Amino acid sequence: MCPEGFNFHHAEPGYVMLTYWIPDEPSMLPDGPSHQIGIGGFVMNENREVLVVKEKQCPCQCRGIWKLPTGFINKIDTTFLDVIAFRHVHRIAFEKSDLFFACMLKPVSFDISIDEKEIQAAKWMPLEEFTEQKFYQEDQMLRKVIDLCVATHDNKRYSGFTPHQLISKFDGKLSYLYYNEMN
Repeated sequence: MCPEGFNFHHAEPGYVMLTYWIPDEPSMLPDGPSHQIGIGGFVMNENREVLVVKEKQCPCQCRGIWKLPTGFINKIDTTFLDVIAFRHVHRIAFEKSDLFFACMLKPVSFDISIDEKEIQAAKWMPLEEFTEQKFYQEDQMLRKVIDLCVATHDNKRYSGFTPHQLISKFDGKLSYLYYNEMN
């Protein structure tokens, strides 16, 4: 709080937002922008091999682990199929909420090219070898995501959130609404 009573709400390059709540009660203003969005791509080929990567900079708990390609919406040479699941956790990195979307992708080719600044290695790994890693055996959420992706790939026992283009009367724009079809 500034001496004049203003609170720092949020800042972006080029401006700082200050607020002052006039009533003599707690402020009802919502927090500033508070989310980051990440994507995890499950890509499996017809040989039941999963596209996996080893990141150069990775938190201690996943250092040296072959993992699904993830990130802050970086391009992977694939075709989008489904949003299988998403996770939301409050106050993680930079004290922001984190939205993580697990997506089912179909490979366009089997050639792998990597961003050498971020990725140490990438390869196609047999599904069983991938899921037998100790890290995945101990992570309930990741095991569930992989199980859902494999079920979707194999026989459609599960279908994630599929994109449907619709126009909203609110803004008149064509956008995507992700949902399961009703039976």
